[in-house]
Amino acid sequence: MKKNKILYVEDDMNLSFVTKDNLELRDYEVFLYENGNLALKSFKKGKFDICILDIMLPIMDGFTLAKEIRKKDKEIPIIFLSAKSTLDDKIFGLQIGADDYITKPFSIQELVLKIEIFLKRSKILSKKEDEKKEFKIGKYIFQEKDFFLIYENKIKKLTFRENELLKFFIKNKNKILKREDILLEVWKDDNYFVGRSLDVFISRLRKYLRKDKNIKIANIHGIGFRMEF
Repeated sequence: MKKNKILYVEDDMNLSFVTKDNLELRDYEVFLYENGNLALKSFKKGKFDICILDIMLPIMDGFTLAKEIRKKDKEIPIIFLSAKSTLDDKIFGLQIGADDYITKPFSIQELVLKIEIFLKRSKILSKKEDEKKEFKIGKYIFQEKDFFLIYENKIKKLTFRENELLKFFIKNKNKILKREDILLEVWKDDNYFVGRSLDVFISRLRKYLRKDKNIKIANIHGIGFRMEF
């Protein structure tokens, strides 16, 4: 059975070796690098299933590395691991394209759970090729399988989390969705930080869909959101 490949970037060697060993015991293939420059070179040459990045890295920091990874691959899941625990740092990480953020110190169980959620969803998407994968949203076309949002033949490649969130809104068109229901469906978690993450991702979707004024993701005060088109 083919092992899932993880790009893991961490300059704390004590932490990285322990984490790498634990992930390999769970049958992942882990490619460990001490700085962002080496990791980026490897990413450009290889094929990975998920990226786990520290932020405070030598030569090239994790934020810059994530931006470079997103230039090459819009959909690969990116998880930040960092001792930088302020909300601003977390929100910035999501804004530049990360899918999740775990604060150090963390448990291996928490990390593995996050990894498994992303990989499981990726497998589900690949197995459902016979289902409808193209949706019309006003003047846009959403191709779920390819992570494409298309407007006048111009393609916007969505990230994994953006793709999941937009899909959930489309399938619940014109319905009021509670914040906690969205969080549990897309993030499998509804804690405070994840709640703030939802606001970041909704802002992204609004930006992507702004060229069609008939499409709205409306705030429903005290409840959640409703997508109208």
